[in-house]
Amino acid sequence: MHSLRFHIIQHVSFEGPGYIADWIQNNRHFQSTTNLYNNEKFPLHDSYDVLVIMGGPMGVYDEGRFPWLKTEKQFISEAVLQNKKILGICLGSQLLASVLGAKVYANSEKEIGFMPVVKIKNNALFNHFPDTAVVFQWHGDTFDLPLNATLLASSDACINQAFSVNNNIIGLQFHLEVTPDSISDLLKYGKHELIEKPYIQNESEIISNYKFIPTCHLLLEEILESLITI
Repeated sequence: MHSLRFHIIQHVSFEGPGYIADWIQNNRHFQSTTNLYNNEKFPLHDSYDVLVIMGGPMGVYDEGRFPWLKTEKQFISEAVLQNKKILGICLGSQLLASVLGAKVYANSEKEIGFMPVVKIKNNALFNHFPDTAVVFQWHGDTFDLPLNATLLASSDACINQAFSVNNNIIGLQFHLEVTPDSISDLLKYGKHELIEKPYIQNESEIISNYKFIPTCHLLLEEILESLITI
């Protein structure tokens, strides 16, 4: 396959592309980034082939605190209209749901740590995903399923864990891209969230489950390969 141009939207310094960057480099694709926390500008849409929207601690409704969210939503809407290939992760999936007309709001439970999700439906972007997989979670918000979207995965604490639209858009509420270093960054900045709750693991539990990271990476590879080849 010829090289593709991936553009990453990053919201905070401590939630980067992780293994996605490794995969891009290993497959000889190209990567550019808009770091919104540095007030960087969005590129022209014809300068990239695949858009990847990363996570962040803010909500899609926090435009008062983060004015660039309004511009970002417009940029993502334009990408959708241009039928770009798009992967949204955590906040990225919530932003996709929002621009596709769905409501985003606080979930009844926060999910933090390595926890199982169950596949709901098989499709071209999710055909390699197992019936159950342990993935990394760090979120407090959720979203309604957008119109014309296919629900792909759920968990006990959060119904809408993954969705796709037209086989060129996929949103993942969970993080397959994490590495030990990226989780260390999340723990550094988000340790105050690790309170005793049913779906929140403590730091030692999270670290003891690093054994699930290689499988997360394999699942991410399969999703990325499917996204760019369909």
